[in-house]
Amino acid sequence: MSIEPVYKRVLLKASGEALMGSQGFGIDVAVADRVASDIAEARHMGVEVGVVVGGGNIFRGVAVASKGGDRVTGDHMGMLGTIINALALATSLRKLNIDTVVLSAISMPEICESFSQRATLYHLSMGRVVIFAGGTGNPFFTTDSAAALRAAEMGAEAIFKGTQVDGIYTADPKKYPDATRLDRLTHQEVLDRGLAVMDVAAVALARENSIPIIVFSIHEKGGFAEILTGGGLKTIVSDN
Repeated sequence: MSIEPVYKRVLLKASGEALMGSQGFGIDVAVADRVASDIAEARHMGVEVGVVVGGGNIFRGVAVASKGGDRVTGDHMGMLGTIINALALATSLRKLNIDTVVLSAISMPEICESFSQRATLYHLSMGRVVIFAGGTGNPFFTTDSAAALRAAEMGAEAIFKGTQVDGIYTADPKKYPDATRLDRLTHQEVLDRGLAVMDVAAVALARENSIPIIVFSIHEKGGFAEILTGGGLKTIVSDN
C-alpha cells in the first residue's frame, strides 16, 4: 500500500446518525472526537478535506411532511440540525489543533461564516478543514445532494461517503447475511439498480462532474486514512 494519498482534495459526507453512536438522539462527543481524529489523520497526510454532515440525529424535515406539516419549514429545521452537527465536529477538530472553519448555506454571521466558493477555496488553500453546514440552503434537497454540489464547487477528486457498512452490498447486509459487497460500480449502474448509496440527484451530479464516490464504514477508526492511501474495504463508484 502506498504511503502517499491517492487523493489530494476530498469531500467527506457523514450522516447525522453516525454522530449519535449508540444513543437514540443527539451527539455522542466520543464519536465526534473519533471522526475528527480520522479527519485529522487525513490532514496530517496533506489531504485537503471538506465535510458535509447530515442532521438526521437531530431532525428530519420529511418527518414533518409525513404528518401533514409544511415540508419547507421541516427542511429548514433539518438545516439547523446540520449546523449544530457542524459546530460539534468543528469543536472536536479544534481540540486536536486542526484549523477548521464552518461555512453555512444559511447566513448566521454570529455563529459561523457564510458559504461561498471563493471562501471555500481560500480556506482550503490555508490548510483548513472546511465543514459545510445548512445543506444546499434550499428545501427539497438532501445533504447527499449538498455533498455532491460542494464537492463539485471545491474541485474535490472524490466524495467519501461514510456509512454504517463497509461499502455497497447487493442487499442490506444487516437483513440479508448472504449479501455480497460490490467492489466497483459505475454511477449509471447505481442509478439503474436503485442502490441506496446517495439519492438520485447526488449520484447524477457526481457523474456529470466525473467525481468518484467511495463508500466505506465511518465506524472503523483509521479507515478514512487507509482508504485515502489505496487500502481498506470500500466500494468505488466511478465511470473511469
